[in-house]
Amino acid sequence: MATATTTAAEPKAYPFARVGHPAPDFEAQAYDRRHDGNEEKMFPTVRLSDYRGKWVCLFFYPLDFTFVCPTEIVAFNKSLGDFEDRDCTVLTASTDSVYSHKGWCDSHQDLKGMKYPMLADTSHELSRSFGVLDEKKGIAYRGVFIIDPQGVVRWMAVHDLGVGRNVDEVLRVLDALQTDKLCPCNWKKGEQTID
Repeated sequence: MATATTTAAEPKAYPFARVGHPAPDFEAQAYDRRHDGNEEKMFPTVRLSDYRGKWVCLFFYPLDFTFVCPTEIVAFNKSLGDFEDRDCTVLTASTDSVYSHKGWCDSHQDLKGMKYPMLADTSHELSRSFGVLDEKKGIAYRGVFIIDPQGVVRWMAVHDLGVGRNVDEVLRVLDALQTDKLCPCNWKKGEQTID
């Protein structure tokens, strides 16, 4: 069960995550395929605060056993080295249970090589705290959040349920944020920033 909490550093309480404000801290059980067979490590408790000092890319997807979701999960997995090169941890979450995550990964050939934790938000608190929960359907929209090493949301994008994300764009934005400079439209790593 995922639970969300606010941080003491937050200047004003908001009902959901906002750019420029501390991300809602959370604690959630996860499925980590890298540790299949070791139940303690396979189903760890993950806290956002555990990643303080690192960049975090947290992305939500609607449901296990669907059609667009595995394309995104695989794309983030294939780009995991690019995120790690930028000192950024990747986490993903849906409103499914850890057992659903495991069953899906076990049964879907493309998900057998998963290398990052899949958070279980069965209580919907995590999705709600990040403002991506579709209350009627009880599932998350395709939200992606970049959180800086101080725990502040620096960028977010939310897509409708049927539209997959572009991982290269997430990496481009991460690169831009890490310059800590003004970056013009369509800026890419290595290009001139605005001084």
